[in-house]
This record gives sequence, structure tokens and C-alpha cells, in this order.
Amino acid sequence: MIQRFSRALAALSVAVALPALAPAAAQAQATSRLCSGQAGETPGPACLVAHEELGALPAGPLYWTIDAFPDVETATRAKPPHGAVVQAFGQVWLFAVGDKGKVLPGGRHLADIGPLPLDEGAAGAFSVEYLKSTFTPGMTAPVHVHSGPEAFYAVSGGSCLETPDGAQVARGAGHSLMVRRGPPMLLMAIGSETRQGFALILHQDGSPPTTLTSDWTPKGLCPKT
Repeated sequence: MIQRFSRALAALSVAVALPALAPAAAQAQATSRLCSGQAGETPGPACLVAHEELGALPAGPLYWTIDAFPDVETATRAKPPHGAVVQAFGQVWLFAVGDKGKVLPGGRHLADIGPLPLDEGAAGAFSVEYLKSTFTPGMTAPVHVHSGPEAFYAVSGGSCLETPDGAQVARGAGHSLMVRRGPPMLLMAIGSETRQGFALILHQDGSPPTTLTSDWTPKGLCPKT
């Protein structure tokens, strides 16, 4: 899996976590770093934990499936094709894109997030990026857009996702949010607890997963607490 990361880095711009009132110049920063050391486990930019090439997507609704395992060996044995085993936040995770409700041997099923909001008739080869991040309350990412749907899964804390369509708010361990391809967005950690979690970006090969933009200004719809 690690050897595939280099092909993803050329196209990936992961938003930097910044205080909500940071100067506009700082909001232009971005990173495409792989996770190493404490990256993504302490407050700061998101980082890339896995990249998987999926090829053509199967017909029917698709879900981001999330399972926890006691160790890497058990997770690796249970891993479906194009699944990703990730060590993060003191736990071993198995991520995949496909049908919901599958029971994997040796694991504990945590979530089926979806169906992922794909464009009707989406075709061609796809890849998926999995990111992790830690935001303290009030911390945000710069405004950005994605070339495919994005989904979030929180291990702790609260989330607010603002787009031109409004704001989505969710709180507590295990909550999830989704956004379709295209609209500019701002992700903010809300509440009093540090937010730790993952993101999935599903995109067609040849399209940059993430692009920073200055074409939209959030209206400040996210609550501060």
C-alpha cells in the first residue's frame, strides 16, 4: 500500500487546520504529506494514511465501511480487495468502499457511511484517499473543493461542515458527514472536545482529489460550541 502513495501525492492537496480567525494569507497553505510520527494525531494539518486504486466502480449504492481489529495481522487477513488497513488513534482500522453490512472475521463493525453521493452515470477508473486529522475546538481547514464525494468519520469531538447549501452539524464519537463533488466547503471542529477523525475522498483517476479555492466566503453558519 505504501508504494502506491507517490502516485497520489502529485494530485493531492490536503487542507491545513487553522484557527477560525486566521489571516487570509495563512488560509492559502496546503500540504500533501504522508502521515508519519504524530502527524494527524496532534492538532494540525490532515495527512494521508492510505491511497487505494479501485478501478471501475461496481453498480449500485456504495458505502465507506469501517471496522476495528485487535491487530494488524487479523485485519490484513480479513481485508477485501482494495481495502486499507490503518493504524491510528491507538487502534487498528480496516476501511473499504463497497456494499454495507458485511461481517469480517475477527473484526468489530463500526459504520457504513453512505450511500456515497456519486454523480449519476459516473464512469471510468476511481481511486480513494483516506486522511486523518486532529482539530482543537474552533480549528478549521481552508476553503477547498473536491473532485469527488467526501465523507467524514469522527473518533471524538464535534464537526460542522459549511457549504453554499448550508451547514451540517454532528457531535460525538462515531458521527459522520458527507458532501457531494464540487461545492466549496469549510470543515470546523466545534464544541469543547478535541475532534479526531478520518476523511474519505473518492475521485476519478486523473482529477486532483482536493483543490484550494478563494471563490467562496463562508457565512459563519457553524456554531462555536
